[in-house]
Amino acid sequence: MNKRNKSSLKFFELLGIVMAFVFVIFMTMSDSSFAMGIKRIFPPWCKQGDPALHQGYVFNAITVDNNPDYHGNITTVTLHPKSSLVLYIGGNIFMVVPRLVKAFLKKYPNVKHVFYITVPPGILIRMWKHGDTITLGNLTMHVVPDVYMAGAKKLNYTNQIGMTVGKKVTYVTNDLEIMTDKGNPYHITGLKSFLNPKLTLSMPNPEWEGIARQIKASLIKAGGKKLEQAVYNYGVKSGRVYLTHIHHRQTPIRIMQHKSDAGVNWFSEVKFQEMIGNPITGVKIPADQNTIALYGAAMTKGAPNPAAAKEWLNFLKTKTSLKIFERYGFKAP
Repeated sequence: MNKRNKSSLKFFELLGIVMAFVFVIFMTMSDSSFAMGIKRIFPPWCKQGDPALHQGYVFNAITVDNNPDYHGNITTVTLHPKSSLVLYIGGNIFMVVPRLVKAFLKKYPNVKHVFYITVPPGILIRMWKHGDTITLGNLTMHVVPDVYMAGAKKLNYTNQIGMTVGKKVTYVTNDLEIMTDKGNPYHITGLKSFLNPKLTLSMPNPEWEGIARQIKASLIKAGGKKLEQAVYNYGVKSGRVYLTHIHHRQTPIRIMQHKSDAGVNWFSEVKFQEMIGNPITGVKIPADQNTIALYGAAMTKGAPNPAAAKEWLNFLKTKTSLKIFERYGFKAP
């Protein structure tokens, strides 16, 4: 082999080593380490693109379209508050609400218009603190709620801060389940499988997703503080664990896009994905390791239509409502 060919061979060998090195670095980067790159890739790209005089709480769930969590005609409910019902709903019951609203409107024909939001309960509180206003990309929306729905314990807090008033209503329970790819190709047997350093996870962010509290409790039940820290501390720092903005959208999408191998969601969320034919499988969490959530609702302070709010709260306690919830795996309290 002549010198020229040897030089060319060495060049391509060196190039191959460099490319392999770059590939390894890219594959081991955590989500947080290239977050700034993600923000540049996904819109909105223009700074100060929203001309609203008063922006609300800025909530951009990067990498997922969360527009499906805003339901109805915001203009109609704003113009006709006395014949409307506006609901702030913790997002994990999103699959139930269309049937609930349909049944409610049939029972209470005096309510003509309904608008509801299904995002994490902590985001809804932040929205309320920003004058019932939220900014999505370059769109700012202002809508005053009649009812706030979340975990029953969260309602104790909203009563304390003056967001909700009166007696809360509790109506269903739910428990946790592991969500993974169809057929469970990673052979997940339970929460202890999360100790596997090769298993990538999508997990709710404790900062605003109430389910994270129940998940942490279940991780400790299953594997002690070691397991909880492996997921929510070391796993997050290493990039093996992705913390969601809005788990009921991001976790199933990330699993189906093969960006995450598994995550913990509510049983009803796993059941719904299976019902609609998405390639999702659930892995049961034993009762002694599971954590049950109690769902509640209360009227908001300054509700534009307190009569409709009371009707909705009463409706949540009916057999009709419970039957709809049970369809998706919820249970009576």
